[in-house]
Amino acid sequence: MNGPSAPIALTAHLILLSSISFGGFPTVLPDVHNFVVATHGWVTDQEFANYFAIAQAIPGPNMILMMSFVGWKVWGLPGAVASAFATFGPPCAMYFAAYRVWDRFRDAPWQRIVRLGLVPVTMGLVIASGTVMARAADPGWRAAAVTIAAAAITLATRFNPLWLLLAGGALGGLGLL
Repeated sequence: MNGPSAPIALTAHLILLSSISFGGFPTVLPDVHNFVVATHGWVTDQEFANYFAIAQAIPGPNMILMMSFVGWKVWGLPGAVASAFATFGPPCAMYFAAYRVWDRFRDAPWQRIVRLGLVPVTMGLVIASGTVMARAADPGWRAAAVTIAAAAITLATRFNPLWLLLAGGALGGLGLL
């Protein structure tokens, strides 16, 4: 689908996903990847991974920027703007309304139950996002080995992950991955 309905489909899908993304938009990256790469072929796995890497490297609202890249690829500047608004508009409106309710009932016992229930949901979504991004970014066995080693070192030690990121970037820059 690359015709005039493509931007509408992308915008509608991003509105839906941004409305259900607990823990931030990265939690729905597996679905975004499936929609834009596997289902519609608007971007390749490598482009998706590159957009993610660029968005993570730049300070600021990174997922809005990433979805703007995808929207740009689908429909140019109007697609980038529509994708950005679809990414942050619905959650901002919902968070505003939810905060008013949450604050009004701040002493209610159900708030603790809701918080405890959202923790495993958010953790599962973040792990799924990491898995999808690792698969999209690791085309070869060497890159996959570096990803697994970095994850193991991060989980087993208190070593700063920025050093691992720098090491991976250096390996990639030297053409070893």
